[in-house]
Amino acid sequence: MSSKTPFLKMHGTGNDFVVLDARAHPISMNAALAAQLSHRQFGIGCDQLLLLEKSDMADVRMRIFNADGSEISTCGNATRCMADFVMREAGKDTASIETAAGIRTGKRVGESGVQVDMGAPKFDWQEIPLSESRNTLHLGLQEGLLMDPVAVSMGNPHAIFFVRDLKHVKMAEAGPKLEHHPLFPQRANISAVQVLAPDHLRMVVWERGTGLTMACGSAACAAVVAGALREVSLRKATVELPGGTLEVEWTADDRVLMSGPVAYVFNGEIAL
Repeated sequence: MSSKTPFLKMHGTGNDFVVLDARAHPISMNAALAAQLSHRQFGIGCDQLLLLEKSDMADVRMRIFNADGSEISTCGNATRCMADFVMREAGKDTASIETAAGIRTGKRVGESGVQVDMGAPKFDWQEIPLSESRNTLHLGLQEGLLMDPVAVSMGNPHAIFFVRDLKHVKMAEAGPKLEHHPLFPQRANISAVQVLAPDHLRMVVWERGTGLTMACGSAACAAVVAGALREVSLRKATVELPGGTLEVEWTADDRVLMSGPVAYVFNGEIAL
């Protein structure tokens, strides 16, 4: 038996992942090992590590570990990548992914795109969650130029700040302070969003447990939902991130659909 474990490196709009397939041979994963593998100097390097396991209710179960080793419940771009992986493996055009936030379904759109149903957004302060009762449409936080965010849960907590010009936002300074604000007992993903047009948003994301990221799919979904709630943008919009663009729609039946490209980077083996 090989002493090394195969892995796959993928990305969705620059949001990159290391994928370990534990369906045939179980892999014992913990925070320290996930952080080591995710480290860009001492490991393979990624925003999130994805562990695939057998599922009794979907095509595959996906566990998600941030770069700091913390395990999280959902990741939009990871779901798109794994939906593409499953569809290619099974030779079909749909896939179901079990996550800690529930079942996520994916399908092919266009020649190279994948759309996933991210489920219904949540707005109750206990569902975000927050440490105290607040108006989640006007949260009342401020850090530098970032002020008065919308709080949204897409299966993970988001604070969406609308700004006039992203060029003036120092997310590397504000992001970690807001991520660890006492109002967020599970920390939060922090986004600054500029409305370029009612159907076109530009954003930058400080992702909890990872830091500045090229893209965050669930944050893009949260941004469109927050923009519609604040009536500054439409329920269907193109979301521009440093790593590329995503198409997001908050449907009339309260589902958030996200579409975008998937890329395979390389395969390898590593000793765990």
